[in-house]
Amino acid sequence: MGSYIRGGVHRVGQRNIRSLRDMLGLAVFAFGLVASVSCAGGLPDFLLEGKCADVSLQSNFDARRYAGRWFMTEIIENPYMPMKKCISSKYDVDEREDGFQVTTSGLDANDEHKSLQGKIYHTSRFPRGHLHLDFPGVIGSPYKVIETDYESYSCVYSCIDWSGYKTVFGFVFSRTPENWGDATKKCASVFEENGVDFNNFVAVPQSDCDH
Repeated sequence: MGSYIRGGVHRVGQRNIRSLRDMLGLAVFAFGLVASVSCAGGLPDFLLEGKCADVSLQSNFDARRYAGRWFMTEIIENPYMPMKKCISSKYDVDEREDGFQVTTSGLDANDEHKSLQGKIYHTSRFPRGHLHLDFPGVIGSPYKVIETDYESYSCVYSCIDWSGYKTVFGFVFSRTPENWGDATKKCASVFEENGVDFNNFVAVPQSDCDH
């Protein structure tokens, strides 16, 4: 019993430390973005004026139902994403991390296969459905599941704002590799209802792919 309590305290402590690290990482990232604007005299394409949308979250988020393969069918363009088409992600539940181990793969602009491995997990700072994305070489960022039915679509929002600027990314995930299908139609409505302009999304080509 004593060892269980000590283990539990250790896990909670580690999670709080991780939450603090993530928060500091986002702050440093945001400060760097604003500083780059001051130095360069202009905004990078992915940096906009304004604040992040106050989006809703999927209620009673169920990690086990969410696990499995998701195809990325539409996206707000992301400079950190080396793949440009045929992108899919495999989510494996990681109970120790309270989230997922994720492998994302696809083809780059030269039709060369690329793959990224990382994790997406909950922290103690935010409710279920608001996860943290952690991939090597990519700044940590929020992963907010606005809405999903687990079986066909998932609408995900990722945004960081700081000192009047924001960097916004959004994703439409489908269980099938289909552009502008039912998942897209559903998420288009969901994003618009949450104050996210779906006109900023572009298709991630899923045809002629070796799925």
